[in-house]
Amino acid sequence: MSNTTLMTRRALAGALVGGAAAAAAASRLFAQASLQPTPESTRGPFFPATLPADDDADMVQVRGRAGRAQGQVIEVSGRLLDRHGNPISGGRIDIWQANAAGRYDHPRDISTAPLDPDFQGFARLRTGPGGEWRITTIKPGGYDSPIGHRPPHIHFDVAGRGRSLVAQMYFPDEAAGNSADSLFRELGAAGPRSVAALGNPNVYRWDIILADG
Repeated sequence: MSNTTLMTRRALAGALVGGAAAAAAASRLFAQASLQPTPESTRGPFFPATLPADDDADMVQVRGRAGRAQGQVIEVSGRLLDRHGNPISGGRIDIWQANAAGRYDHPRDISTAPLDPDFQGFARLRTGPGGEWRITTIKPGGYDSPIGHRPPHIHFDVAGRGRSLVAQMYFPDEAAGNSADSLFRELGAAGPRSVAALGNPNVYRWDIILADG
């Protein structure tokens, strides 16, 4: 085999490898650029009137109390990302929700459902180096409201890199209730981005994507 033929084959192989690498990089960039932001939703009337002293990621037990919250204990985790897929570390996430009976610990909630003194109801987190966050909580109950029955959901108020978002996370195993909910329907085609992924009956994952500022 001549040196010219060998060099030509090497050049062709190099071009193919380089082309494949460039295509893969372009594909990754396209995928990153195509991330759609988590849709904005109403803050709702029940953000805590007074922030609790205990606001850590374990919402099923209040510091200083021996009891644990009633209801189905679940884990919810995810990452805080920008729309290019880059993690946002040190982001602030405020989380609040109704208890297992569908009642908020808030003076404006006139529900007759019982309060749960062992349920924290609120958490304030900071995301990790990879944008990761995690809570242990209970699956909230649905409840009747002036705008109709609300399915189980969790509220989020998120801030990072000068951007912010207020959103509600819905549960994939509550599809019928979600589709009947007026706030969920207002999200339109963006609605599925508000639904968490179900790992098993007690584990959910929900990545939060912030829009460009």
